Parts: sequence; C-alpha cells; structure tokens
Amino acid sequence: MQKQEKQRAVFLDRDGTINVEKDYLYQISDFEYMDGALEGLKELSDMGYLLVVITNQSGIARGYYKEQDYLNLEKWMCEDLRSKGIPIARCYFCPHLPDGMIPEYSIVCECRKPKTGMYWKAAKELGLDMDKCFAVGDKPRDLSICKESGVTGLLLSDNSKEARGRTIYEDSEYIICRNWNEIIHYIKSGSAI
Repeated sequence: MQKQEKQRAVFLDRDGTINVEKDYLYQISDFEYMDGALEGLKELSDMGYLLVVITNQSGIARGYYKEQDYLNLEKWMCEDLRSKGIPIARCYFCPHLPDGMIPEYSIVCECRKPKTGMYWKAAKELGLDMDKCFAVGDKPRDLSICKESGVTGLLLSDNSKEARGRTIYEDSEYIICRNWNEIIHYIKSGSAI
C-alpha cells in the first residue's frame, strides 16, 4: 500500500488579508475583498496549494453577532470564491474571548490566535506537510504557528514604519510583504522583492 503524500497549504487570516478589515464584520453587504486578494488566491490555488482560512471571531463572544451570522458570511465567501475558481479547502474560526459577554464563548481556549490549535487541527484533518506551508496574515499573531513548525510566515503590511524583508517577532522570523503581489512573488521565488 502506497503512503499518501502530504499536502501543502497556505493558511490565511480573513480580516485584513482576504477582505478589508472592518470592525466585527459579519454582514455580507459590508464584505469587500482586499486589493489583489482574488488574483493572489487564484494563483495560489493554481499552484496547487490548499487554501485554509484561520480566523479569530471574538465578535461572537462579545455579543456583537451570533455564530450563525459568521457561518452565513463564511458560506457566502466560500461560494463566491469558488465561483471565481478559488476553492477554499476549509475554514476554521475561534469564537472565544476569555472576558467576553456571552458565557459559553467566554473561555480560555487553545484555538484563539496566537495559540495554534486551529493550525494543528487543519494539519491533521487535511494531511498537511507543515514544512511546505505558508501562513499569511496582517498581524504578527496570525503567524504564531511559524514559531513551532516549519511554516513560513508572510505578514501583509503596508505600514511604512516596518521595513520590508526579513523581520524577527518574538523569536520567529517572518517576511513582510506590502501587498498580494509581493506575497505571490515570495511564495514562487523564495525571496522578497
């Protein structure tokens, strides 16, 4: 019996990476893709990467919206992306916040980033080779998995105070990219622009 080859993936934060960051987004009418995200996601998919969304959704624990509201938006986003030839392999979300307003979600968990529970769950469920994976996010906490695995972190930041290229954050090296073009360039070539 032949051993199945492990998959490679790109872990994607949602807010500020796939879509424009808006406080506690849960309505489809407020959803807007980041510049270059659609083209970048399509290229990653065409390159054979599984696309895996990993997102904190503390608005649920805060009582700003219900879990079903998040799930409705997730379903819409995945269907919209699929219609554009961009399949999302899986979405993982953390609804928790230790000091939230909704008791059942106000817990200390292992899934809320910067903890890495969602990443390892995805790795197990999807059969991922973490050494061949990337994590893309707009905040350093989105790249926390890089500290304990072979995942390469790419920080999407157009903040002029941050230098481009290699940067150290809490003992974890990641690459700062100003836009989706730089993300794709790095994943293809292994070097910053």
